[in-house]
Amino acid sequence: MEEEIEFIIDAAQESMGKVLVHLEKKYTTIRAGKASPAMLNGVMVEYYGSPTPLNQVSNINTPDGMTITVQPFEKSLISEIEKGIMMANLGFNPMNNGENVIISVPPLTEERRRELAKQAKAEAEDAKVRVRNERKSANNELKALDISEDLKKNLEMDVQELTDKHIQKIDQIFSNKEAEIMKV
Repeated sequence: MEEEIEFIIDAAQESMGKVLVHLEKKYTTIRAGKASPAMLNGVMVEYYGSPTPLNQVSNINTPDGMTITVQPFEKSLISEIEKGIMMANLGFNPMNNGENVIISVPPLTEERRRELAKQAKAEAEDAKVRVRNERKSANNELKALDISEDLKKNLEMDVQELTDKHIQKIDQIFSNKEAEIMKV
């Protein structure tokens, strides 16, 4: 019985930890002023008739804080890469020099910073909902066990503590990202 309880609590903690990792991964795609290869993570390129992630057909670098260079593995892909970047609707205007695609990352306007902060807030709220769903799932599993009511209450309090800790971490991650976005 103790092993079962421990398994439920550990599974809840692991799932909540995965929510944090997912949130941080999502935040790498939200632009915060300086250029980063992660900004192009969602870009798909038509490669021999099938959509392929940009990072699988090219090297992506940031020579400075305001420029991203995309060096395709095959020169014939340059126009497809430009098209993919335009279709991803990231607000970038790619140019090519015959060998690379060069993207000048424009500085963020105040309005765009607010939009990105809202997007980051929405991602944080989504993460909180997922953590609460993990809490609910763990509590349901605990209720199904044949244990005393007092022990159930104590275990539910443990799960709630875990939830609170993860929600606090989400708030911290969000406030760091918001500060990064709003910094001029």
